[in-house]
Amino acid sequence: MKMLVISDTHGQHGSLRLPKGELLLHCGDVCKRGSRAEVEDFLSWFAKQDFEHKVFIAGNHDFFFETADEQEIKDMIPEGVTYLNDSGVTINGLRIWGSPVQPWFLDWAFNRQRGEEIDRHWQLIPEQTDILLVHGPPYGILDKTIRGEQVGCRRLLARIEEIRPRYCFFGHIHEAYGRLERAGTTFVNASVLDVQYCLNQLPVQFS
Repeated sequence: MKMLVISDTHGQHGSLRLPKGELLLHCGDVCKRGSRAEVEDFLSWFAKQDFEHKVFIAGNHDFFFETADEQEIKDMIPEGVTYLNDSGVTINGLRIWGSPVQPWFLDWAFNRQRGEEIDRHWQLIPEQTDILLVHGPPYGILDKTIRGEQVGCRRLLARIEEIRPRYCFFGHIHEAYGRLERAGTTFVNASVLDVQYCLNQLPVQFS
């Protein structure tokens, strides 16, 4: 199955030109400020992409998804689009789990304190997970900021080491864009915007 991974479009999705595929995954920060209007614009674009399956999570800029009523969000999701929030879906045998939370970062959406509070979310990830979508990176993996700080989550890394998914996709730290393999898991920071919020980084493809 041809799979394409993107993250951190921050309202610039209209400038992306994506190849055809079967599964499109977005790892959050679909908005710049997190308004309902921004979400509606993103969902309209996302639903039109030439992929049979389209799955996304929210990120720390996507306030609407944290503050809106669950039913209101559900009613907005177009046909053919799946939104994950500490939840999962199985597509063509691939078990996908998604969570928008990340360690506390300024005063943004989906912030959780490091330690037990955030670990409650990671413990929800099923043992049998093929693709893990999270917004922020695990500690020490494509998580280094422009200042050289590693800001990923240690508890997330520990859970990944327990369950060993085939893929872990994320974004959040634009300047840490890239891909690496470790202990049977392919990790991808799929931020398409660079640290200056310019669209300079390519979507990541898997065949």
